[in-house]
Amino acid sequence: MSAVAFRKHSAVADPDCLVDVDVERPIPGPYDLRVAVRAVSVNPVDTKIRAGLVAVPDSVQCLGWDAAGIVEAVGEAVTLFRPGDAVYYAGSFDRTGSNAQFHLVDERIVGHMPENLSFAEAAALPLTSLTAWELLFDRLGVPPGKPAKAGSLLVLGGAGGVGSMLIQFARRLTGLTVIATCSRPQSCDWCLALGAHHVIDHRQPLTEQVSALPVPPVTHIAALSNTAAHWGELAELIAPQGRLAIITDHDALDAVPFKAKSVSLHWEMVFTRPLFGTPDMVAQHRILDEVAALVDSGVLRSTVNRVLYPLNAARLREAHGLVENGGMTGKIVVARSAEDAMRRS
Repeated sequence: MSAVAFRKHSAVADPDCLVDVDVERPIPGPYDLRVAVRAVSVNPVDTKIRAGLVAVPDSVQCLGWDAAGIVEAVGEAVTLFRPGDAVYYAGSFDRTGSNAQFHLVDERIVGHMPENLSFAEAAALPLTSLTAWELLFDRLGVPPGKPAKAGSLLVLGGAGGVGSMLIQFARRLTGLTVIATCSRPQSCDWCLALGAHHVIDHRQPLTEQVSALPVPPVTHIAALSNTAAHWGELAELIAPQGRLAIITDHDALDAVPFKAKSVSLHWEMVFTRPLFGTPDMVAQHRILDEVAALVDSGVLRSTVNRVLYPLNAARLREAHGLVENGGMTGKIVVARSAEDAMRRS
């Protein structure tokens, strides 16, 4: 089968950082699905692993931690899917990724694909949806529903992939007032279109901007980008007994400024459940199925912003470059063909 291998510690400018190769078609394990991959999205984790900033096992030969496709074969213990099912998932970075013609993934972290989306639109959703859902409901402990006096959620970095889903979840499924940070007019328009009640400029002092808004206290903060640069302001902004969740990478963070307010600090890493085989690993299957139902009912939308094709090393290098350059709203997807970017009939 065809695949796109990567060279560790390589720059995107290196023409050999991603290369087309032929490899053996993988054999499913007991809980595995073998998926015929139709589209993948490129996330910052892909570029960080390629550049050597995030370590993965030597067995990981292909990048790709977002995919949509068709189940082609199943392992002997599989019960949730059957061949022919359209699926989408993020996978786990202790296994080789989805930048390949066929890919193995544990059924417990796979969802049935939204019926109303193309493969390209669906491939934009899994990693960011799982991250945002787990951050909001599992880590920050926000209850679904719209109670009065629910407080405010500050989304630091609202226009990125995770922020784009988090804004939708918080606005549509909770009673929180959503304040998103952005910098460019295009990014601010994007956040407002997704459901943010207010947008503020993260190039300017945050405290003054939030204080000028007619909003409840900031009881919850999701730090999705440039966390360290705003650390002091986050401590000022958050309400006593508030909750702060972080997804950014740091060598160290000083939590002392949050002590006086008894703020709880939470980390979210989307691969925790599959990496450690947690007893609730199948929760990711359930989350993705719930997201699919919300998409099909019109509550949520895909955050794909650009689709490239075909799915090969050249197009993936282009996508990696776009992600590394930053400034994009939403997600970039690489589809196997133009047809995979079109809605299913």
